[in-house]
Amino acid sequence: MTRVAHSRTERENVPPSNPFPGTRPVGSRNEREAGLQVREMFGRIAPRYDFLNHFLSASFDKLWRKRVARRFASILRNPDARALDLCCGTGDLAFAFAKESRRSRGASTASLIATDFALPMLELAKRKNVERGAGVSFLGADALALPFTDSSFDLVSTAFGFRNLANYRSGLVEIRRVLRPGGKLAILEFCEPESGLLAAFYRFYFTCVLPKIGGVISGSGEAYSYLPRSVEKFPPPEVLRSWMVQAGFKNVEHERWTCGSVALHRAERDG
Repeated sequence: MTRVAHSRTERENVPPSNPFPGTRPVGSRNEREAGLQVREMFGRIAPRYDFLNHFLSASFDKLWRKRVARRFASILRNPDARALDLCCGTGDLAFAFAKESRRSRGASTASLIATDFALPMLELAKRKNVERGAGVSFLGADALALPFTDSSFDLVSTAFGFRNLANYRSGLVEIRRVLRPGGKLAILEFCEPESGLLAAFYRFYFTCVLPKIGGVISGSGEAYSYLPRSVEKFPPPEVLRSWMVQAGFKNVEHERWTCGSVALHRAERDG
């Protein structure tokens, strides 16, 4: 499959006068440098990434991905459906999708593709794919410039990856481009609890405890200092909702889980 140029309708759907920000790791001066830093950062922590995900979240990350798969079971159990997982890391959401897809009564399963631009992460995902016999197709690709034709997928998802894009507006436009009309978008992201003791504990854990443990175990203090900063700067669900609407999505909604510390954002591409 080859990438095709955006149509005039696609380009006009998002007002150019309202650009959205993107992640900016310390030291990055523009989108290109931000993307390179994120790619290198995740490449360095790949060997300990799975262990730290489960350990630092008390394995709630497994539950969150399983819930996302269940929310989109009607698509995943359709053998004719095509689903794309962006910024897939070591593939855990894609594997949750594969497991949900196999629940279908028929022998066929949905076509599942997962991409990431951090190649060490992708290599680990491919190994796990072989070990599990999950049948996911893994591909190296940048979420801001996907190598797929327009209207290719029934579902596009990303778990804890959208926050790391160098340009959120470009990411939403690209997702909309590869989704079929009526196709679904799922963004699973961290968010700060709104108020109270839990919010205070969350900030303490995220800013003081998590960076130290993650830095020691992974060998990259930079990566696990970046995590709380990126979550703090990421917009609350209400703001992300407005961006999604501006980018041409409808039926936008979100639900918070685990005392409000993560949110699943769901939307549908307009016609």
